[in-house]
Amino acid sequence: MTDRLKALSDAGVSIWLDDLSRELTETGELKRLVDEDHVVGVTSNPTIFASAMKEGERYEPQLDEGLAADPQTTVADAIFELTTTDVRQAATILRPVYDATGGSDGRVSLEVDPTLAYDTDETIASARKLWDKVGEPNVFIKIPATREGLPAIAATIAAGISVNVTLLFSLERYREVLDAYAAGLERAIADGVDISDVQSVASIFVSRIDSEVDKRLEAIGTSEALELRGKAGIANSRLAYGVYEEFSASERWNALEAQGAHRQRPLWASTGVKNPDYPDTMYVTELVGPNVVNTMPGATMRAFADHGEVEGDKLTGSAAEAEQVARALAEVGVDLDDVMNTLESEGVEKFESSWADLVRTVQDQLTAARARRG
Repeated sequence: MTDRLKALSDAGVSIWLDDLSRELTETGELKRLVDEDHVVGVTSNPTIFASAMKEGERYEPQLDEGLAADPQTTVADAIFELTTTDVRQAATILRPVYDATGGSDGRVSLEVDPTLAYDTDETIASARKLWDKVGEPNVFIKIPATREGLPAIAATIAAGISVNVTLLFSLERYREVLDAYAAGLERAIADGVDISDVQSVASIFVSRIDSEVDKRLEAIGTSEALELRGKAGIANSRLAYGVYEEFSASERWNALEAQGAHRQRPLWASTGVKNPDYPDTMYVTELVGPNVVNTMPGATMRAFADHGEVEGDKLTGSAAEAEQVARALAEVGVDLDDVMNTLESEGVEKFESSWADLVRTVQDQLTAARARRG
């Protein structure tokens, strides 16, 4: 089955797993995925960590022997220690991939506290603290692409820290993210910071766009509107790839690349299909192209390994056709600007809700560990 994943990798798509747990790292399953299934990266988020800690007992030793033993340990302290340990373990497993690919893959992403999404200075401080704690070069610090996140992205890059820009929907915001990345690199060069290992990806969400747009199309209810269901997410991603191609050809980027800068690759996020009426691998097959990342939930990866198809490059030169979809959506009454603004606001709220769930989960774990200690 991994032949299908190999074909995907050979087509230019870096396969990253959208999951992380101590179960994955300590049982050898992550190493198997790397060795056998062409997985070359891992992304994480508060929801993933909360789920792992609820279901696994492998966190108990760290809680019992260290965190719970100190009465001064807070829930925030415990989250910081537990999550950075998971990321460090995964980074160690993926280090050979990082070395073999010159740092473009073999990466593990760790998110800043999402309650800081609208606080530039605190986001910068959180990114630095996480980077220093993990202490491995093959880590991406995830920073949301809110308006307040843009200067934080630039400052973090300028400090020589690699960034996964997350929660990205609109083309306008994507252009701003590319500008922030370039500005950070320019500042790093001016300050004498070594940029040879500074890398970045821009995580453009896909299925969430279809969920929101489809809801609006169904409310409109015309046959023209209903025919457009399931097309917005892929079209937006293809337009974003066009933005990436345009920026990569710009004089500004050429000047940076001449000084050793690495391109900020598009990363397709939220690629698990939410509508059961759609093919379960559509956000993989339809977004194949050179120099991109697709971070998949385990179920999506297994589905593609079983029956996914690589039908060639679906990204290069695809912007004109995707623009037709965007125009058709506007003609039936879908305001894409409003869709993107809604999704960004809701995305921050969902991140905050996930963080609150993680806090509750770790509080319960910490309380249980202290009870075990008597």
